[in-house]
Amino acid sequence: MNNAPDATADKSTVHALPQTCLPTWDLAELPEPKPLGMKNLAGFIGPGIVMCGIQLAGGEWLLGAEITAKYGGSLMWLAALSILGQMFYNIECGRYALYTGEPVFTGFMRARPGPGFWISIFVLLSLGAFIPALSTTAATVIAALYLDRPPGPEDRFLINTLGYILLAAVSLPILIGGKIYNMMQWVMTTKVIIVLGFCVIVGVTMISAENWGRVFSGFLKVGNIPVVAPEDRNQNGKLDPGEDFDHDNRLDVVEEVTERDIYGNVTQFNDVDGDGKWDGENIDNVFMALLRDGEFPVLMLTQIALLGAFAGYAGGGGLSNSTYSNYVRDKGWGMGSQVGAIPSAVGGREISLSHIGKVFAETPENMRRWKGWWKYIITDQFLIWGPGCVMGMALPALISIEFSPHSPLYNMPDAPDYAQAIMSADGFRHAPGLSAGMQQMMWIATLVIGLLVLLPSQMSIVENTCRRWTDILWSGSQRVRDRMSSDQVHRIYYTILALYVTWTFIGAYLFQTYGAPKGMVLVVANMNNIALGFTAFFILRNNLKYLPKALHPGWINRIGILFCGVFYMGLTILVFYQKQLPMLKELLGM
Repeated sequence: MNNAPDATADKSTVHALPQTCLPTWDLAELPEPKPLGMKNLAGFIGPGIVMCGIQLAGGEWLLGAEITAKYGGSLMWLAALSILGQMFYNIECGRYALYTGEPVFTGFMRARPGPGFWISIFVLLSLGAFIPALSTTAATVIAALYLDRPPGPEDRFLINTLGYILLAAVSLPILIGGKIYNMMQWVMTTKVIIVLGFCVIVGVTMISAENWGRVFSGFLKVGNIPVVAPEDRNQNGKLDPGEDFDHDNRLDVVEEVTERDIYGNVTQFNDVDGDGKWDGENIDNVFMALLRDGEFPVLMLTQIALLGAFAGYAGGGGLSNSTYSNYVRDKGWGMGSQVGAIPSAVGGREISLSHIGKVFAETPENMRRWKGWWKYIITDQFLIWGPGCVMGMALPALISIEFSPHSPLYNMPDAPDYAQAIMSADGFRHAPGLSAGMQQMMWIATLVIGLLVLLPSQMSIVENTCRRWTDILWSGSQRVRDRMSSDQVHRIYYTILALYVTWTFIGAYLFQTYGAPKGMVLVVANMNNIALGFTAFFILRNNLKYLPKALHPGWINRIGILFCGVFYMGLTILVFYQKQLPMLKELLGM
């Protein structure tokens, strides 16, 4: 069913509005944007820094640090490509929200065959949000603070109990603040300032210039990948600088593999040096190897899931990026100011939200105002979100590459799954160049910073999931549109919140009992790649179909978001081929 547009609107504009599977947008004037500048700092800083705070999370603090500790800065180019693709994704989300006052998920449901079909697809794409990976990891950090040591297998009950407490605690800030967005902005801005501030201070005062170069040069080393190759690249029989890949001070050869599992992981091998670890993994550049040897190197495909997770978490990943459109609306940018926002339980009584968005006529005045609002999106992404994500990947990596090697957990063959969550902190605790007092202080400080990374991000996962499904039901369900007034949206939001928090307790129990924190993080990240790649194509389709031609994305933006979709769907296919397909074959007896 389609509602008729505002009868007072210009008829030529009304007839130009496409017919969709949801009621047609209402028409209103596009508000005048305030000029960008220091006088309007409070009105400008918002969605970008909130998204930056949300996305400074497990990938940056856990996987990014793990990969950097293992590979140096050689694979940071993957993060650079990920962030670049996501920047175009965010910009197109912002374009849709500025014009319609709707989040992109409402736009998805406008497409055929209709809301019911797309809601079922969203359920599948949201599965990663139902795995409470970060709060479980944060529990190990709190346990380490309490025990003043890395927790062991005997501390499992303590970690599990803390995990349940944290799952309940992270939902509390969402209850207050007037607009829920206001609380998210306050929490994430505080997180970004403290976490990146700590990393900058440590980086300037404690990190060597060599490691600064290794990390930041890695953003430009396109084509570096894990390969199977000996360490003696120049075949001179000596351990030259840069050849000691695993930092064991031995010139390793590729040890003969005698048995692999269904995923290609080495399970038995000829242990030449008797260290209990298979030697043979290294780093090479596919393009340089092709020029040097005339052929591609042997890829280390068993690491593809880890690399896919790294790319999936760099920047944002998954459906979290689509939330940028929700925050543009709730911040009141563009037509978002004509629609409303989701109110909090405390202090949000006078805030309401329209079921359907509003668009504006293509008058000269509105088009002039559009250009002003568009500057908000571009500046927000290029000056706040993009640089913030780059620093969010690089700075924790700097700390890891400098101090993780000092930890006894580093390169431990049977290191526990939670090791990366505390390895940098444990590295400070054993750093030879620091006094005993400084070692203890940095051990505690780094663990606390880890909590500031992980807990607000788990809170954002809860909030994003509840927000996403509130908007889906609020606009996509005709029953909700017919029966609930604009000031009742909080009822849906907090019902979903209660159900989601209940599920996270069940999910935490299942994964604590049958899974592992690191495995949870890898699963979530690689599921995120599917969601991000698929919705990138969908957003471009909607912006070309539903927006006036004058507001269509240009060719640079089209290429950028298409690259995002291809990049993430390509990673999804690689991970499926290497990891999921062998498992399916084993289950089916093939």
